[in-house]
Amino acid sequence: MPVNNAPEKGGNEFLNPHQILSEYLQLGFGEKVADLGCGAMGFFTIEAARIVGDKGLVYAVDVLKEVLSSVEGRATIEGLNNIKTVWSDLEKYGAANIPPESLDAIFLINVLFQTTNHMDVVREAIRLLKRGGKLLIIDWKKNKTPFGPEISHRISKDYIKDIALKLRLLFDQEFEAGQFHYGLLFIK
Repeated sequence: MPVNNAPEKGGNEFLNPHQILSEYLQLGFGEKVADLGCGAMGFFTIEAARIVGDKGLVYAVDVLKEVLSSVEGRATIEGLNNIKTVWSDLEKYGAANIPPESLDAIFLINVLFQTTNHMDVVREAIRLLKRGGKLLIIDWKKNKTPFGPEISHRISKDYIKDIALKLRLLFDQEFEAGQFHYGLLFIK
């Protein structure tokens, strides 16, 4: 998928993981979460691991094994022992080797613009969430920027809300995740 003038780290460096996870998601100590499509830098994975602490667990999930190796390396450097990497294709329902209905929260950060199987990716996230669990979706705004994915690949927030409604998620809130991204929070 073409990305024009892409930032070196895929766009997540324009986001503030601590603020988003603490203020909007209200992630807490001891929670079990997953970062689906974590990316090589693991921005949200690393920050989530700090927040949930040694009594919590963060699954870093990606389809690229080299990405998972990178996240493992960062976790080691940061001294974080509460990150477990999982190799999985998020477009395949049931593929992620994580116990169903076991997670307090799941993040899909800059993931949906990279696939055409939006419904399947969200269904897989829902499968892993426990009742009352939260799904955080952040993606590129659907307007022209000097970098990032082509506008035709960007997913509108209304489209995501429609998918969530069809999958019986409750809409919790929408927020500005940064200058170039929107954030949506849903509850199972």
